[in-house]
Amino acid sequence: MSITLHDVAKLAGVSIKTVSNVINDYPHIRPATRTRVLEAIDTLGYRPNLQARGLRSGRTGAISLIIPDLRNAYFAELADAVMTSAHERGLYVLIEQMGSGDKASELAVLLGPRMQMVDGILYSVLELGQEDAHLLDIPTPLVLLGDRIFDGPTDHVTMQNAAGSRIATEHLLSLGRRNIVALGAHENEVIGSAGLRLSGYREALDAAGVPFRPELVVNVGTWHRLDGAQAMRALLASGVPFDGVVAFNDALALGAMRVVQEAGLSVPRDVAFIGFDDIDETRYSLPTLTTIDPRQAEIADVAVGWLLERIAAGPAGIAPREHLTTPRLVQRESTLP
Repeated sequence: MSITLHDVAKLAGVSIKTVSNVINDYPHIRPATRTRVLEAIDTLGYRPNLQARGLRSGRTGAISLIIPDLRNAYFAELADAVMTSAHERGLYVLIEQMGSGDKASELAVLLGPRMQMVDGILYSVLELGQEDAHLLDIPTPLVLLGDRIFDGPTDHVTMQNAAGSRIATEHLLSLGRRNIVALGAHENEVIGSAGLRLSGYREALDAAGVPFRPELVVNVGTWHRLDGAQAMRALLASGVPFDGVVAFNDALALGAMRVVQEAGLSVPRDVAFIGFDDIDETRYSLPTLTTIDPRQAEIADVAVGWLLERIAAGPAGIAPREHLTTPRLVQRESTLP
């Protein structure tokens, strides 16, 4: 037979209401009582029936994180940070991967039946633009991540992409590099990570009085190691001279850096590299990769906290807010003088 609240209450010597308050993290519980109930739960192996709880309270204790691609290390690490922050608040996280499809498939995930099973949604927008902001006015509490929606109907938590890329480019300029590649652009993109990071790159060149050279802007399809490697092979074959690379994410930098070294060039003596995202792998590459830390843990913590506030507010709602993290340069071996 399954263990019930009644069984836990009996073993702990408290009421069923007290057990329920402990499970739902009600703040006004004496520490000794809370400890006694938690010990009874552990002893009996009690597991809350989330479906039944949801029917009673209208809440499931679960939120969803919608992200583009778990193969991208940034999103994998973001998911880990979100789960850590959510678990500290007693929440479960359901992860949905939308891939790099079109706008319709992305909306199908957001508006799909599984999203009706959670209390709130964290959504890293990929294909939607400002003109689609009205589509995000949904009944489920929602907090946006990423760069695609501005002045939308709900909270937006993201990094300062242009500022981060400008810091990266300024760093290479400070080392005396003048032929700097912008690796990872998306053709004609303005709003979106690639467009914003290209803008930051150009701002740094302009401020330093270094002419912008279109042949040093390298477009790619996606932001994986393979894309960085293939793009670098093509750049080397073109014969365009360069002495530095600002990669728009760490995976691109790692793929391109390997190809440069295979070609017999030294990093950083011949080509200095800097990435973006500060993923864990950058600490262990050869050489270790200089990068931009976008404050991923801060993004996750603010987003989860704001989502909980929206869930608690209910129909009353909260006016849309925006939080931009401050990027930080992390210098490692790939740009050492």
